[in-house]
Amino acid sequence: WTNWQKECHLADRIVVNSTWSSQALQQVGVPSEKIAVVPLAYQAPTTSQGFVRTYPEHFSPQRPLRVLFLGQVILRKGIFPLLEAARLLQNEPIEFQIVGSLGITLTPAQQNLPNVRWIGSVPRSSTSQYYQQADVFLFPTLSDGFGLTQLEAQAWKLPLIVSRFCGEVVKDQENGLILPEVSGEAITKKLQWCLNHPQQLQRFSQHQLDLFPFSLPQLQENLQHI
Repeated sequence: WTNWQKECHLADRIVVNSTWSSQALQQVGVPSEKIAVVPLAYQAPTTSQGFVRTYPEHFSPQRPLRVLFLGQVILRKGIFPLLEAARLLQNEPIEFQIVGSLGITLTPAQQNLPNVRWIGSVPRSSTSQYYQQADVFLFPTLSDGFGLTQLEAQAWKLPLIVSRFCGEVVKDQENGLILPEVSGEAITKKLQWCLNHPQQLQRFSQHQLDLFPFSLPQLQENLQHI
């Protein structure tokens, strides 16, 4: 911690990937004029360009709402509020897919929720199929410098439900939903809204984020202007 503070003091500029990270640094005393916000770069797979996402007229036990979590299964990523939401939604037509390596200890009740499928760790080359199969991407992180999986999901026109504690990818009610807080109750309310508004999810899918601001040429330009 002491070395980190010294490095911040000695640095002429500090590059962070999101406004959230900038605010966090300012809260511990780093002057705002030292901080440059430069989002991560991402190149979408060419196969995603022609992908068309469709939704049913309504969700049912035969065609549930498919919710994807992809990333490290750890406390910081908001996994416990997610599992609490899954518990609260057990009687709804919702299926959770959790893709990623398990880095925490779960109770038997959490591990055996009937509406949760534990996929485990998969190669990065295999993640596209999960984005394609899902109806909504859930990213309830407690703190992320950016959260590249948001861009991966948007490349596949997948609507997002995210916290405010990460990179700014979601425009609320345009390409997804922003959680007012990271809690089981807040996640439950957003997913219930999705259950009742499949056509709005279709609209979110059609209003995917323009990924050019996250391209390599744009990253180069951003860095040159620091």
